[in-house]
Amino acid sequence: MEWSSTLSWLMSLLLLLICSGNSEEYAVRLSLVGFLQVLSGNDTGIIEKLGWSAATDPCTDGWNGVTCNNRTSSVYKIKLEELGLRGTIDAGRLCQAPSLAAVSLLHNAIRGEIPPEISDCGRLTHLYLGGNSLAGSLPPSLTLLGNLKVLDVSDNDFSGELPDLAKISGLVGFLAQNNRLHGTIPSFRFGNFDRRRFNVSNNLFAGPIPPGGDRLDQTSFIGNPGLCGKPLPVACPPSPSKEDHKSLKLSREKAIMFSGYIALGLVLFLFVTYKLIHRKKRTKHRKIADEKIASDGSSGKSSIPWSSTEASATATSSLIVLKRPGTMTDLKFDDLLKAPAESLGRGRNGSLYKVTMADGTSLAVKRIRDCGTSAAEFRRRMERMDMARHPNVLPAVAFHCSTQEKLVVYEYQRNGSLLSLLQGRQLDCVAFDWSYRLRVAAGVAEGLAAMHRELLADGIGHGNLKSSNILLTNVMDPCISEYGLVADSRSVEKAGGGSAVAAADVHAFGIILLELLTGKPVRNEPSELARWVNSVVREEWTVEVFDEALVSGGASEGGMVQLLQVALRCVHPSPAARPSMDHVAAMVNTVREEEDERSEVSEP
Repeated sequence: MEWSSTLSWLMSLLLLLICSGNSEEYAVRLSLVGFLQVLSGNDTGIIEKLGWSAATDPCTDGWNGVTCNNRTSSVYKIKLEELGLRGTIDAGRLCQAPSLAAVSLLHNAIRGEIPPEISDCGRLTHLYLGGNSLAGSLPPSLTLLGNLKVLDVSDNDFSGELPDLAKISGLVGFLAQNNRLHGTIPSFRFGNFDRRRFNVSNNLFAGPIPPGGDRLDQTSFIGNPGLCGKPLPVACPPSPSKEDHKSLKLSREKAIMFSGYIALGLVLFLFVTYKLIHRKKRTKHRKIADEKIASDGSSGKSSIPWSSTEASATATSSLIVLKRPGTMTDLKFDDLLKAPAESLGRGRNGSLYKVTMADGTSLAVKRIRDCGTSAAEFRRRMERMDMARHPNVLPAVAFHCSTQEKLVVYEYQRNGSLLSLLQGRQLDCVAFDWSYRLRVAAGVAEGLAAMHRELLADGIGHGNLKSSNILLTNVMDPCISEYGLVADSRSVEKAGGGSAVAAADVHAFGIILLELLTGKPVRNEPSELARWVNSVVREEWTVEVFDEALVSGGASEGGMVQLLQVALRCVHPSPAARPSMDHVAAMVNTVREEEDERSEVSEP
């Protein structure tokens, strides 16, 4: 057997000298055959079974476990799973394939380490090494794989600390469960991960779970006795780092700090004296200021400008708190009346304020202009909407309704809105790329479809869906706000019932899809964007529609075209021709699932 293997190698070398006109392609074939020999532990039976030979072409002759790009006739995926491979990984030979994008060696008995030369596979997007006998530390050179999207090293015997894989901005999957890895978990962009694609359980990690990790299930982190923080039930102890920093600063700038403390003590003494002397005077001034704010509806800088002090006083007990875990069940109307407020904007349907409560909690309060709905009807609508909950729809914390005022209270979302991302105000915790835009589209579609199923029979739709009303939660999931605050039952009846409300919401969602695809936020009239896109498509310049950032970022043109077709169906001029939100959500999820599958095998 050894003699026949040696003869085969001699024949390969002879062919290499003869085939000078195709030397580079042959060199790649020769490297891949050598890679398989090392990987199999020189098991000629496996090599013959797979049909790998430098004398044949992997694309035209069909090597088992190899997928090629038909356009370039180059290897871009190697899948050798459950074959009993017992050798080691020769990354130097593997990475000679210049177009290689995906490697899967799952569930073998491969030993040794991941060699640092793995970084030479510069176009690699998916690397699956789970279920083997690999050991040692993960090489820091993994962080040089800038195109990597999924890394699976689970169920091995890896140890040591993780390299800073958070440097790979496009990473959407990391599986490392059931190893012996220790140290702290890097600050991944957890907003890029689906819940099923991140798992570091059953290791030796310690310290706090980084910000954003609480969006995942605790099953992603269990089995690490030293880990603390959400979503685990173990709280982290207070960090002494601030005190240590103060002590260090005191030792370095002792004289300056002493002077500062003396000056601060003097200022505090004078301030306390001033407050004691002028307490009564200040109280009087505060009452005058409150009366002025109450009578001036345009201020909104010190507190929310209520309709009248009399209405506010009589409504002290009329704030209805929608009780649910995690909200303030003891919130009172006079708490809102006294709290400082910041105006966040004013639209045709009312004004929005950020209110900071005495305990530091931030709330968003929507003050609705009179929409012709009675207080009793408004209460019925709010309680009905509270029963129809969805993770992608922002629930109300409380509401207040009277003849003079209609208010809805929400938890304040500090990450802003989809509009802010479209306007270029990006956050460090999320990459506004194709995969994230698909995630936003799918989340909004599912939330809107769920609310339609529950509420359209009562004539309750959103009525004012737009990118500024798509808020981003603390884990960067999209969340529809202000649902059902606009359309009332009488306008629904005049417009043609629940079907008219649904069609209007579908049209608004279509505009959001166009914003995601074009990168152009709607500024005035939403229909202007739809008309522009339709005109470009009619001229058969469809590619000109898409956001340049998506095109340059490698987004799939086929996927973008599919989502564009969904958007154009949603903004059809005839309401009757528009699909239902259930149908729209199914179409968007189909695009997203196909893109997930395509990303595992396509070129980066």
